[in-house]
Amino acid sequence: MSPAVAGRVSELAAALACTVSRPWTVMEVCGGQTHALLRHGIDQLLPEAITLIHGPGCPVCVTATEQLDQAIALASQPEVILCSFGDMLRVPGSQGRNLLAVRGEGGDVRVVYSPLDVLAVAQHHPDRLVVFLAVGFETTAPATALLARRALLAGVPNLTLLVCHVRIAPVLEVLMADPHCRVDGILAAGNVCAVVGQQEYVGIAKRYRRPIVVTGFEADALLEGILRCVLQLERGDHSVENAYQGVANDNGNGAAQARIAAVFTAVDTDWRGLGVIPAGGLGLRPPYDVLAVEGHAPHQRSIESPREACISGQVLQ
Repeated sequence: MSPAVAGRVSELAAALACTVSRPWTVMEVCGGQTHALLRHGIDQLLPEAITLIHGPGCPVCVTATEQLDQAIALASQPEVILCSFGDMLRVPGSQGRNLLAVRGEGGDVRVVYSPLDVLAVAQHHPDRLVVFLAVGFETTAPATALLARRALLAGVPNLTLLVCHVRIAPVLEVLMADPHCRVDGILAAGNVCAVVGQQEYVGIAKRYRRPIVVTGFEADALLEGILRCVLQLERGDHSVENAYQGVANDNGNGAAQARIAAVFTAVDTDWRGLGVIPAGGLGLRPPYDVLAVEGHAPHQRSIESPREACISGQVLQ
């Protein structure tokens, strides 16, 4: 942390201590925010009256067990090349196995840094079924949409998508509607809002009378977001406020939204530990649905459901 940022953090922490007059509970939405809050020790700087709750998390940890089982089963087939971002390789399925273990057993599991890398893999291996495990919030969905568009235009019949993209606003709606929810204010992820804008959050803030502040991921940005959230709570306000003006704006990125809308449609989606969230994810719309891996390698659903033994949903809620 630079001296300038450290000084700003001290100022914000002092302002927060002078502002809070009663207990408040604030939830950050994104796992990236959680990581930054703990890495910078922000939780240790907050007044005792402020409690942080770590929200839905990252798209890696909320990917449904069923989808992970599907990815593991596909990667275990000798005719399949499964491409994934590296952070998915250690996430366990229902039997405790993960993609890293499959690779160790000889499965062709490849780490990619961009969805477009998958196109080259498919073109170089026309005799193999290439599957891209498409994971992420709305931030990564435009890149997957671009891959889908280019694959269709180039006529690459062996490239398929296992779509696991999830959407933030619908899960916030479900969490805030829970009568036992004790969250007073929300820190929205600036990277998601940079794509989708803030309009989806306006209705949530109004319906559930909770302020939502869009924040960045640096120490001072997070503290400023918490301060703005507490200031609203102390005043009795509940609006959407942007503390990440340099990146996010009210309307988001129109080009990225158009790309998502052309390729995907909102679908009910299973979130790990939370169950099915209405419109909580993205599915391929025609004509891009021909790329769905289910049409190329049908998946037999697991008979065993691990959700009954998983308490992560109750912990979160």
